[in-house]
Amino acid sequence: MFSLKQLSPTITDMIRFDHSHTMVTFHQYSRDKRPTVKKALADTICDALEIHATLEEEIFYPAMRARDAKEPFIHKAEPEHNEMRRLIAELRRTSGADPRHDDLVMELMRDVIHHVADEETKLLPQAEAIFGRQALSEMGARMTSRRMQLVGPKAGKLAKEHIVGFSGSTAAMVVGLASALFAAKALGPKKTWKSTPV
Repeated sequence: MFSLKQLSPTITDMIRFDHSHTMVTFHQYSRDKRPTVKKALADTICDALEIHATLEEEIFYPAMRARDAKEPFIHKAEPEHNEMRRLIAELRRTSGADPRHDDLVMELMRDVIHHVADEETKLLPQAEAIFGRQALSEMGARMTSRRMQLVGPKAGKLAKEHIVGFSGSTAAMVVGLASALFAAKALGPKKTWKSTPV
């Protein structure tokens, strides 16, 4: 029987997309940007990583553990997330004008690059070999639903950070604005249509 869950991107494709979005944001960051822009970019990165880590820990990693508890990356992935959270907490306490802010962003980027490389070369291909497309799409649908719950309360903040952080990039601003509008529409009150008598 057909299910809308089959139309969802797979969880592995969604994880790769998250990685790409985060890397693009890291590449927008430079030491010579205004402190407010640096802070907004760092906050965008931090929010994206926190949401991504939560989604993996709640949905993807448990599914992988259930299928292959001996997978070594599964056992080091969450401690790596915890180290990222430690850096994120320190970064959030640091002003964009503080020289340590740049160093913390660069340290976080190095950790993320290492983590992403392991996931994309080992764990994601392994998941695609273990699970069928339907199971990966069902997990992708669960991830989308949970993402909306996590993003919902932060939608306005995320849109503002994105606009300020990507202020020098017109294409990125358009994408950020479109994403914010989509999120607002998806998370806003649902309209009920009434038919008018003929």
